[in-house]
Amino acid sequence: MRKLPARSAPFLFALFLSGIMSLIVSGLATARAVGFEGLFVTWMSAWVISWAIAFPGVLTFAPLVRRIVARLVEPPPTG
Repeated sequence: MRKLPARSAPFLFALFLSGIMSLIVSGLATARAVGFEGLFVTWMSAWVISWAIAFPGVLTFAPLVRRIVARLVEPPPTG
């Protein structure tokens, strides 16, 4: 299998992270709202919409979050 170039890593990270997190959150919210009857179809519908919002959100806010985290933690030792 051919690997993607290293420059695609932040994009793939955002894609996978936003997909997994939106899947979990939409599943919990949907189950609380509609119960377990007919959950799967409603959940998948909610997930697609939430992922469509979460993915660009992660791409947009990741640089800001990295800067905030960098101000809050010690830099790694150079050695």
